Amino acid sequence: MDADDEVVIDAPPFARVYKSGRIERLVGTEVLPAGLDPATGVASKDVLVDPATDLTARLYLPDLSGSPPDKKIPVLVYYHGGGFVIETAFSPTYHNYLNSLVAAAGVVAVSVNYRRAPEHPLPAAYDDSWTALRWVASRPTEEPWLAERGDLGRLFLAGDSAGANIVHQMALRAADDGLGGGDTEIRGLLLVHPFFYGVEPLESESRDPKAREWVERFLARLPCRRVLVTVAEKDMLREKGREYREALKRSGWEGEAELLETKGEQHVFHLTVPKSDKALAKLQVVAAFLNS
Repeated sequence: MDADDEVVIDAPPFARVYKSGRIERLVGTEVLPAGLDPATGVASKDVLVDPATDLTARLYLPDLSGSPPDKKIPVLVYYHGGGFVIETAFSPTYHNYLNSLVAAAGVVAVSVNYRRAPEHPLPAAYDDSWTALRWVASRPTEEPWLAERGDLGRLFLAGDSAGANIVHQMALRAADDGLGGGDTEIRGLLLVHPFFYGVEPLESESRDPKAREWVERFLARLPCRRVLVTVAEKDMLREKGREYREALKRSGWEGEAELLETKGEQHVFHLTVPKSDKALAKLQVVAAFLNS
């Protein structure tokens, strides 16, 4: 059998890896162009963040017609989901969601198109995400949507599934390394249906109190005032999200940790059925959080 036809990893419905090294992604490959969204009035454009790694991002700006030209709005850095393997910042799923979220919340958003596994194993996604976050915090003068409209004193990090995992990692790294800029402040974290490795508790998580205490000491250092964790009742990752919020409360972290659980729904339902009543209700909760 030709190496380009021999499957070595078969992970439907997501991807296949062939002996030759070829990757076949089965979902999340479609791309939508940036531009003006007539339904929401949100404008978007693509930017090159780091030429060395070809790291790109899509910026979103809400309709600010009628607003003072010097009005500043919160900045949202968003990390898409997809198990670190599928989807992009430019897929219809995330482009349409960011249009809706930016319109509802009135924020300027940066959706990061980080490198994906298996071509680029972790920590590539974390490294790209950190580079993008530092780029945003640098107030890039070549991007007026950020430089002129963005209020980095109201910076939020958000992501769903694997993207929520990235949010957690970026917050801890910001606590250690800082973001630069005296008035830059991470105001809040939004972890939507977070994907943390393993559905069942690890032995160290369930039986070793010292290990739990060690993890919680890291959480206590989160550099923000508020965290919103959202979970879905029928999501197999639900308990991980619940436990994250409880660990935050136990850790001694002095911020406010909220949990939103949607009954009767599956993982990232708000992306698969975005016009459903529950998805629209969740969108309003998230928008309110980003304006807190």
